[in-house]
Amino acid sequence: MGTALILTRKAIDNGMPLDSGALLTDGGGQVKGLSGKSINRILDEYNVVQRVGTEAGRTSRGTPTLAWKYAQFLNGLGLTLDEAADFERWWVDRFIDYFNSKPFKLNYDAGRSLAAVIQDLLNQAVARQKKNPGTMYAGAVLQHLVGAKLELALPELKIGHNGASVADAVSSRSGDFVLDNTIIHCTTAPGDALMQKCKDNLQLGLQPIILTIGKGVGTAQGLSESHGVEGRVEVMDALQFLAANLYEMSLFQGSARRIKVVELVKKYNEIVAAQEADASLRIAFD
Repeated sequence: MGTALILTRKAIDNGMPLDSGALLTDGGGQVKGLSGKSINRILDEYNVVQRVGTEAGRTSRGTPTLAWKYAQFLNGLGLTLDEAADFERWWVDRFIDYFNSKPFKLNYDAGRSLAAVIQDLLNQAVARQKKNPGTMYAGAVLQHLVGAKLELALPELKIGHNGASVADAVSSRSGDFVLDNTIIHCTTAPGDALMQKCKDNLQLGLQPIILTIGKGVGTAQGLSESHGVEGRVEVMDALQFLAANLYEMSLFQGSARRIKVVELVKKYNEIVAAQEADASLRIAFD
């Protein structure tokens, strides 16, 4: 991708056709201008904040041939300047796809609280979400972590899972998880639509529980009051909900705590593989 991006920029800067004889350094073993720094400079222009490392500029034995074939390909198209710019945008989008295909990393540190470890995961999801407007990574991670926790804590029950894009608040689903007469809603941003769903749950004799994070706890509590269901909808901090269960499942033993976190991540990844098309939602245990 780096080779194609750099050559496309050469086509924009120097015009077409590309001089196939001037693609490589004097020694013939390196593509001129190909480096991690040069690639990052172009990505900066498109407000892509992720970085490629120095390995992106290394030339393998096949890179000179790749550069020559790609130059011939571009020359054969007879691109205008605007069309070459469209090609560059396409390659930048491929870098974005690559960055987003990387899993979230769970950095387990026995010296940190379990809630802090989980919060770090959600922070990564929020950061990725900001770079990709319209996506809901944080909500997906939260929902599937809760689903994984339920699987581990309640092995005797059949836990139903759904893709996070199938939002229960705006669909016919009664909630993210249905356990007997209890309905669990997972959200990072509770709103009126979710509260109406909780009211519908109550009318059916069901007990709604909202699991949310940060300021969402106060928001959900305020909404329950304004919707006239204060004291009837359980609102819990999702991080504490997850952490408390992990402590209990490990019998509060430090030696067993890490094992349970590993089990949680494994179960989470199994759910993501079964329910989500986006493999970048998976978690790598660091």
